[in-house]
Amino acid sequence: MTKSTEVFTEEEVRGYREETPGLAHRVHLNNAGASLMPTPVVDAIVGHIELEAEIGGYEAADVETDAIGRAYEDTATLIGAPPDRVAMTEHATASFAAALSSIPFQSGDVLATTCQDYVSNQIQYLALSERFGVEIVRAPDAPEGGVDLQAMEEIIHRRRPRLVSVTQIPTNSGLVQDVDAVGAMCRARDVLYLVDGCQSVGQMPVDVEAMGCDFFSATSRKYMRGPRGAGFLYVSDRVLDAGLEPLFPDMRAADWIDDDLYQPAPDARRFETWEYAWALVLGTGAAARYSNAIGIERIRDRARALSGNLRTRLSAIDGAKVLDHGAELGATVTASFDDQVPADLVRELRRRGINTSSQTRIDAVIDYDRKGVDGALRMSPHYFNTEDDLDALEGALREILHG
Repeated sequence: MTKSTEVFTEEEVRGYREETPGLAHRVHLNNAGASLMPTPVVDAIVGHIELEAEIGGYEAADVETDAIGRAYEDTATLIGAPPDRVAMTEHATASFAAALSSIPFQSGDVLATTCQDYVSNQIQYLALSERFGVEIVRAPDAPEGGVDLQAMEEIIHRRRPRLVSVTQIPTNSGLVQDVDAVGAMCRARDVLYLVDGCQSVGQMPVDVEAMGCDFFSATSRKYMRGPRGAGFLYVSDRVLDAGLEPLFPDMRAADWIDDDLYQPAPDARRFETWEYAWALVLGTGAAARYSNAIGIERIRDRARALSGNLRTRLSAIDGAKVLDHGAELGATVTASFDDQVPADLVRELRRRGINTSSQTRIDAVIDYDRKGVDGALRMSPHYFNTEDDLDALEGALREILHG
């Protein structure tokens, strides 16, 4: 038994694979994009859709009130938060945008972030700069990879940003950034702190209280193994006590109590909207429950062991260059290949029944320009993957590259 499989028994892995029907006919190494949903998640979603078809959408939501409440509880447990501090959203970008929109930015305010933050976040920062005159200050990377903590602390101390925003696991470099250390800096100086946990939730332990963040945005579809079109947002007590709310609340987020007066919801519901695909909320809860039952520490250990093994395998292939760089590396592996377009590799691998994903320069302009590449093939194992899956990927890449 190799190191990659020691944290799970073969019987356990076989059981998780049997509960993942898609693995019967493909190797799935695209969990950083969208994982394969296990049967209990699919059942939760389909069951509610069928109920809506039978009795009506509003009526089905009323019937499933308790199940919906449990979905909040299980999701909150996954990130170490009380259920009433979790808002359900359509996706991680909706969560992130709602959090950003609640900050009362003024011209000249500073938003501090990192060079490795997710592309959509970087675009939203630049939109804030263009529309409101917010200054975007990126802390440089440390030599070992990831944000330079000393530089970030100096920015927070000297520039007093209105908000610090950090992506815990960037999409492009394999690294895990030290968001806990940044959180301690923000708490010490009473600075609001937003963490993008899109890639970390479901892959590794998350404790938003220990992290010291005011917002934590996440999706269901990645390592959490939930559905697409669903996400959530953690909101701290400090945010609620300060009266922060999204720019455009609706009738779920607030009550209209007089002609010219509304009252925000007292909890994280103020970051929600009225119309939901409740089937996907139930699927999110089922995915969180599934991860909690397995044990998130065990999930982290196996996924990282497999990804470490994969980096070693790729490094031995002529023409391959592993691009990951950081003191702590997660389960996402990125690599470039001589004279190969990543998107073409994805198509060739998919033709062989192997799922991966690709990126181009515009997905991580700063990082890829520094590395001198136009993009990368992204491969992301999870706990249900096996050494046989890595064998299949390695063999397919060698065949594509060298015939």
